[in-house]
Amino acid sequence: MSTADDERTGDGTDMTDDRTTPPAPPAGASPTCLVTGATGYIGGRLVPELLAAGHRVRCLARTPHKLRDHPWVGRVEIVRGDVTDPASVARAMSGVDVAYYLVHALGTGRGFEATDRDAAHVFGEQARRAGVGRIVYLGGLTPDTVPERDLSPHLRSRAEVGRILLASGVPTAVLRAAVIIGSGSASFEMLRYLTERLPVMVSPRWVRTRVQPIAVRDVLRLLTGCARLPREVNRTFDIGGPDVLTYLDMMRRYAAVARLPARLILPVPLLTPRLSSHWVGLVTPVPAGIARPLTESLRHEVVCHDNDIERYVPSPPGHPIGFDRAVALALQRVREAQVVTRWSSASVPGAPSDPLPTDPDWAGGSLYTDERERRTHVSPTALWDVIEGIGGENGWYSFPLAWAVRGWLDRLAGGVGLRRGRRDARRLRAGDSLDFWRVEEIERGRLLRLRAEMRLPGLAWLEMRVGDDEPGGARYRQRAVFHPHGLLGHLYWWSVSPFHAVVFGGMARNIVHAAERTAPHHPATAPPPPHP
Repeated sequence: MSTADDERTGDGTDMTDDRTTPPAPPAGASPTCLVTGATGYIGGRLVPELLAAGHRVRCLARTPHKLRDHPWVGRVEIVRGDVTDPASVARAMSGVDVAYYLVHALGTGRGFEATDRDAAHVFGEQARRAGVGRIVYLGGLTPDTVPERDLSPHLRSRAEVGRILLASGVPTAVLRAAVIIGSGSASFEMLRYLTERLPVMVSPRWVRTRVQPIAVRDVLRLLTGCARLPREVNRTFDIGGPDVLTYLDMMRRYAAVARLPARLILPVPLLTPRLSSHWVGLVTPVPAGIARPLTESLRHEVVCHDNDIERYVPSPPGHPIGFDRAVALALQRVREAQVVTRWSSASVPGAPSDPLPTDPDWAGGSLYTDERERRTHVSPTALWDVIEGIGGENGWYSFPLAWAVRGWLDRLAGGVGLRRGRRDARRLRAGDSLDFWRVEEIERGRLLRLRAEMRLPGLAWLEMRVGDDEPGGARYRQRAVFHPHGLLGHLYWWSVSPFHAVVFGGMARNIVHAAERTAPHHPATAPPPPHP
């Protein structure tokens, strides 16, 4: 994202007469902050930071139910809406002092630049009309010497969004970061898996590009601090950590922190960013559609040209966090299963979001179903523990080869595949990604409904239910639902239906068996005591 001369205006930017510029909240007041993108990686972590700082928080979300399992949900106000919808943005902006713009079209298809442009105009205009005191936007860091036309489309778009918000008439702080290092970030996952899985690897030319990574803790600290910037500040800020490294350096230092043997890395000039994004998509959990903007951003040196943010948000002792420490903290979070949000927290662009039709005679068209039911002597709680632990390292309790092949086919088609795994090894919450599914609904102890995000000619769901079964046992019910799109969808269902007995039948059987193996012996099924 390049920064034009008129974008970095510094303090005292002139505002036109018809644009209101309310004063910043008094030093002792608690501003009301609007957070967009609260279901995403940064937004989901920023909300508790703002609450801890004493701010009031409102979230704008397209699907509010995805937020319901977050520990902070009872302390925030949630408004249903979309940044492209002026009416819902206007409702969300009412009474807001600081508005955080944390949405972008990373990984989407054609037309994303127009969508980003329109959304930024809507956000800036509604913020001005509502008398919002400040906008804070997290963008991408790019060199000022590179013409914008030479940047990737995604970085060009993010630069344009920054310019639109700066020109909105509302004082705006655009924070520009390069690689963000934190548990669950797309950049960290890409670095982690490339280093851990490939002790000897060929690599593209961009591994020798210098970048200035920043720890996610510092990103959140700076975003939170921007809520109290003086009203006259309307400009961009470069933000980064204390280390300037090549990607090659980062992989080697990651290996050292993770106590891995030294990696042998052989650069290959023929691997373009586009080709290497597919290579990254095959090796790491990050699909090619998201890896491409990340790799394209590494074509040019991305090093901070100023540290002016320090004047307004001074660093406390120990900050900014160095690269090695940031990696150590991220790895600790991963090992302790304390990853609060992941890059996959936000829905995959283009993935279906339609709720499961509840009417068997749904007017929307044909529905195919595969239903299985089994009884077990274990308690409902023991059965639920197995269901909630499904996916990721635990697998799918079915024919492993079939699931692996389906995952690889999805990756080759540009989908997410099976490698996204789980955010938490034991607990799920609404909106979590789960391999190539997403948790659409969870009623703990009773129901888990997953919506497919693999490439399909239709919409698909998988439901797992637990019911009481006298005397003292449980009943497992499983239902797969498919809504075909066109003739290809119907052909797809009938082509795979012969394998359902193995895939879905095996899943139901093995989930029950796993519960019976791991659960303590249920009192209701204990053998009678011997006669005296």
